[in-house]
Amino acid sequence: MNENRAAESGSTGRCLPLQRVAIKLHKDDHVAIAKESLSAGTRLYWQENHVREEITLLQPIPSGHKVALKRIHADAPVLRYGQVIGFAPRDIRVGEHVHTHNLELRDFQRNHAWDTVSGCVGQVPPEERETFRGFRRGNGRVGTRNSIAIIATVNCSAHVCRAIARQFTPARLEPYEQIDTVFAVTHHAGCGQRGDGRHLELLRRTLSGIARHPNVGGCVLVGLGCETNRVDDLAARCGTPGAARPPQLLIQDLGGIAQTVQAGIAAVDAMLPRVNAVEREPVPISELTVALQCGGSDTWSGVTANPLVGLVSDELVRQGGTVVLAETPEILGAEHLLIRRAVSPSVGEDLLELIGWWRERTARLGLDFDDNRSAGNEAGGLTTIYEKALGGVAKGGSSPLTATYHYAEPVTERGLTFMNTPGFDPVSVTGQIAGGCNLVLFTTGRGSVFGSLPAPTIKISTNSRLHIQLENDMDFNAGRLLEGSSMEQAAQDLLRLVVAVASGRQTKSEAQGVGEVEFSPWNLGEIL
Repeated sequence: MNENRAAESGSTGRCLPLQRVAIKLHKDDHVAIAKESLSAGTRLYWQENHVREEITLLQPIPSGHKVALKRIHADAPVLRYGQVIGFAPRDIRVGEHVHTHNLELRDFQRNHAWDTVSGCVGQVPPEERETFRGFRRGNGRVGTRNSIAIIATVNCSAHVCRAIARQFTPARLEPYEQIDTVFAVTHHAGCGQRGDGRHLELLRRTLSGIARHPNVGGCVLVGLGCETNRVDDLAARCGTPGAARPPQLLIQDLGGIAQTVQAGIAAVDAMLPRVNAVEREPVPISELTVALQCGGSDTWSGVTANPLVGLVSDELVRQGGTVVLAETPEILGAEHLLIRRAVSPSVGEDLLELIGWWRERTARLGLDFDDNRSAGNEAGGLTTIYEKALGGVAKGGSSPLTATYHYAEPVTERGLTFMNTPGFDPVSVTGQIAGGCNLVLFTTGRGSVFGSLPAPTIKISTNSRLHIQLENDMDFNAGRLLEGSSMEQAAQDLLRLVVAVASGRQTKSEAQGVGEVEFSPWNLGEIL
């Protein structure tokens, strides 16, 4: 500690216990995270191996940013969470601010070996499982909402779909107590694409996933009439075997916009009594399929909200439920932690194959994985995609990885699963919902105001400042963990909120009508 003492000798700054103003997450970490903005010259002390250690801050450290606790030599890896978050391009002194100016992304070897320790999670017996009040469908699936979707096959019919949906105001739906909403599903595609191409196939898979969603009690398909994504082709994918196909409206055949809007209103009016006849009933929470998302992440995402969601995820898995992790570009640098937990080598290989596909794709498009890290992420203290990924995968808890899925594929395996999606939140959540997720847990540190239809989104703030600032948009405050609350109690409280929302309690985004235009199918373009 000679370097520290030399720096300290001329300092008149405060001497504070490290744990009061900063967090060291793992015993091997080279850095600590400032809980509040700290001035240059501030001295910090802590006990390590029964020896008092002290450092003096050489620069101001903004709240949420990293300070070096030990000297890091040039080209050496830098550890947070006990894992590599980047490499030092030059020597980093003790007490120095560690961020984009002295930490960079480099590829490095990771151990992707499958670990047989993953095993199985002890399951709660069916008769002892917690319940929520959901809508049980004829095919056995269970919804957390009961809505009607007006689905556009092509962008040309988007206005008509929205015009139909707008007619079904809360006042008009008031006699139908079991129906939550009538909403439009619109997008910017459906034509100008090869009829047998992968882009159109992805769109059809996404739209049919919404039509078959357990939260959707009925749907109407609306097309123009000359598009590549034909209404009858989509209708064939939307129903269950033996069930009637949804109503199909074509603007060109019906005589234009006004006539199609009226036909759509009549079609919805005809199905309202049938959809309303399904009532909530007690069902085990094993019927929940929960999308795990983070957006507008900051340094606290991997300290508070994401590990908290991870505990809830583990409990849902223990109760027989399903959770779906996603955002493939945002697990680079942490993918080995998931692969080790795969239930079989083949599941781990599937995930590694997805990483390889993204490596090839980003190289071909002239992109970089680190492009996924936004300006807001950086301002919030996240320096590399590795650091962001290590915090992000915490949402998956510690359960074994049971399966991987392509975008918008139906999720059929229970437990912790993974879906290949971009990291852009609306596109990613759209794929998860199309795959069958009937509820979304969404963590944010910078303040995403995302909402989704037809699955309700519970937004979880990573810090109390954000929760206060966006009180009308945040559903749960994980920032209390930085103020002394226990992780176990917070997890119990969040699980109670999950059950309440699944049973019909409105989220903050639902109360404000957010979620319709956030539907955003993946177009395989330059989206990370």
